[in-house]
Amino acid sequence: MMEGQRSTDRDGRVLAGLVDLLFRQSRAVLLANFIIPWPVAYVLREAVPGQQLLVWVGAIYALTLARLVLSSRYFKRGADEAKPRIWARRFAVLSILSSLLWGAVGWIGFVPEQPHLIAFVCIVLTGMSGGAVPSLSAYPPAYAGLLVAMHLPFALRCLQQSEAIYSVYLIFTACLVCVYLYYSLVTYRALRETVSLRFENLALVESLERERDRATAADRAKTRFLAAASHDLRQPIHAAALFTASLAAFARRGDVKAAQARGIAEKLEAALASLGGLLHGLVDVSRLDAGLVPVKRRPIDLARMLSGLREEFVPQAEQRGIDLRLVAGSAWVESDPALLKRILDNFLSNALRYAPGGRVLIGCRRRGRAVEIQVVDTGPGIPVDQHQAVFDEFTQLDNPQRDREQGLGLGLAIVRRLADLLGHRIGLSSMPGKGSTFSVRVPVTAPLVATPAVRRDGESPAGFGIMVLDDDAQVLDGIATLLAAWGYEPLAGRDVEELCRSHAAAGGRPVHLIIADYRLGSGVAGSEAIARLIDHLGYPVPALIVTGDTSPERLRELTATGRTVLHKPVAPERLQAAIGDAIRDEAGLVHPG
Repeated sequence: MMEGQRSTDRDGRVLAGLVDLLFRQSRAVLLANFIIPWPVAYVLREAVPGQQLLVWVGAIYALTLARLVLSSRYFKRGADEAKPRIWARRFAVLSILSSLLWGAVGWIGFVPEQPHLIAFVCIVLTGMSGGAVPSLSAYPPAYAGLLVAMHLPFALRCLQQSEAIYSVYLIFTACLVCVYLYYSLVTYRALRETVSLRFENLALVESLERERDRATAADRAKTRFLAAASHDLRQPIHAAALFTASLAAFARRGDVKAAQARGIAEKLEAALASLGGLLHGLVDVSRLDAGLVPVKRRPIDLARMLSGLREEFVPQAEQRGIDLRLVAGSAWVESDPALLKRILDNFLSNALRYAPGGRVLIGCRRRGRAVEIQVVDTGPGIPVDQHQAVFDEFTQLDNPQRDREQGLGLGLAIVRRLADLLGHRIGLSSMPGKGSTFSVRVPVTAPLVATPAVRRDGESPAGFGIMVLDDDAQVLDGIATLLAAWGYEPLAGRDVEELCRSHAAAGGRPVHLIIADYRLGSGVAGSEAIARLIDHLGYPVPALIVTGDTSPERLRELTATGRTVLHKPVAPERLQAAIGDAIRDEAGLVHPG
């Protein structure tokens, strides 16, 4: 259907172009209509009464003036006036009427007693109809009408005569009409192809200009992105290096006091958390751009979700002196709960960040078959010309110093991508000094019938064997040490062979989980290494893949493995949660031990 609509639009543009050519190329014909009648009248003056000739010339002039008026109106027309086909029909009517007047020459100038006049008439009709081929071929009905109107009177006079010479004239006229029609159609096809190519070239130029503008914008965005990202990455790394150097310096001077070590560790942890937050934000952007974020839609009790959201943000609001209020209805909406909550998390985080000591309201408004969830704040507001920019990566209007306490500038960029993924419309209403309202519109759905929840008891990590595979010795030692501190029984190795030997040396004790880096030495992928380790064990084992890759292509490969993927740097609580999920999944697998 869309293809048919595009074809119709294209044909309409081509017709408009041909009609434009019709009017533009007819100027020479109109000029001829002012000049040629006088030589014709002069030649016919002895055979035709002068008064008839003057009426004939006057009629041609009147029709030519009418055609000039039509042409002038055409070039001055507005966009809402008649369509091209109507203008073409108007042109054709006047052109055929003018041709009838020229055809009259073949009637009144047909004097059998003066063969030279008949020859002259043939020359005039042949020249006039031939000269109109390039002018009128843009609209074939106009030229076909011209040929009939111009040659029919002469043909009828030939049929009235009995001599053989007039049959020759008649055949000559018929052949001439056929040849001119053929060349008119050839010219029409050439003109139509030329006009079509012109529009295709214009469309191509416009497309190239759009692609150029898009590429330029993308290049600028990439430059801004890399500049901001590199700055925000260097800052926590620099801080972590300073805290680490401070801790080492204190250690070289003697025993480090517990309070002192704890303070430095907390600052180091905060710096690494900032680094991890940025990297995870970049990974989220890459995963969304690569289309790797699954959507799990289901009915959501909006009042319950928003109430939980408020409770989650109340401590932060109280700390900043903000009055956080909720006005929620009883609607149920359809969306992905986790992704929708993340959109609202970002809206609330921004509102609390920019409205210290003010008020923030979470509310809902019914919009037809949808509910618009709004987060309203009394912050400084956003200029109208920046409403689109705030949804770009690393855009922070009031943070030129890139203060990480005010966020990283990725939240609303992720919101925009999540909204596109969910098909939800996001909105922003804001003016400087009047606060801001961020909103997301979600479709209404029927309430979900409640079902009793099934409780799962947690499992102790004691006796839980985990294989750890990483070709980086420091990372490998760090993960193994952390797992042992949590009570697990890790087996660590830098490659598959080393890990298999360690497992055999440990008496082949049961393994319940494999944690593997994705990029290993010798070009071996983590998914391939996991398959080889499972073959070695002889029973299925769940696995986690750890990676630092953020490219969309690599993320697609990781998603295709079907394994749980953790992105570096992996926060300890995230690793612990992933292991906890694996413990529950592992209960359904059968293996020794």
